[in-house]
Amino acid sequence: MHITPALRCGTFIKRYKRFFTDIYTADGDLITVHCPNTGSMKNCQVEGSPCWYSLSDNPKRKLAGTLEIVTTAFGNLAGVNTGRPNHLVREAIENELIPELRGYASLRTEVRYGEEKSRIDLLLESEDDGVIESGSNSGCCYVEVKNVTLDCGDRHAQFPDSVTTRGSKHLRELVAMVAEGHRAVLFFCVQLSGVEAVSVAAHIDPIYAETLTAAIAAGVEVIVWQADMTSSCISLQRPLTLVL
Repeated sequence: MHITPALRCGTFIKRYKRFFTDIYTADGDLITVHCPNTGSMKNCQVEGSPCWYSLSDNPKRKLAGTLEIVTTAFGNLAGVNTGRPNHLVREAIENELIPELRGYASLRTEVRYGEEKSRIDLLLESEDDGVIESGSNSGCCYVEVKNVTLDCGDRHAQFPDSVTTRGSKHLRELVAMVAEGHRAVLFFCVQLSGVEAVSVAAHIDPIYAETLTAAIAAGVEVIVWQADMTSSCISLQRPLTLVL
């Protein structure tokens, strides 16, 4: 994903009321930018650390700037714009970067599905549109994308960074799709540098951890990929290990 114009560098000051962040620009001006992240951003709010933001020319926006990348408490870069991961994963699939998700005829986004009235992030469909066994690249594949930014040090990241009832609901929906004969994939998009493995933060959300364990046992697949981030480009680059 090429970013034009390139992200601007600033200095992180504080996040407040969830969606607001104060930063100093490179010129020393104090501005408030939108923070597109509903999580806790644990270990991603370091006062005085470098951050990067984008600017919009949309006159209808209340805040022209959007917080994109921050520096974690362990000195790594974290992509905190939760609007990016779906696009990153879609781009990687369309470029056939993810081996497990190659070979589908079409890709749709934000498709309504499930008994709990969810929207799947990415729906991959083959020409036969039938039901399949796990691991087969025919039929339908439901892909739920999650952004991973919780830096725990020692080259280790975790998800989630706060209790996520919505995340547990999505896992239940994926399990239901497997029961109907489709593929279902939980895709961890790791917008975090300097890590080699990802695990579930059971101490933060034990219900989510239990639900994920049950989902995997039921046939939900988990794929983990890490993104590289610069001021002009963010893209998935490599698979990582999920530690259960």
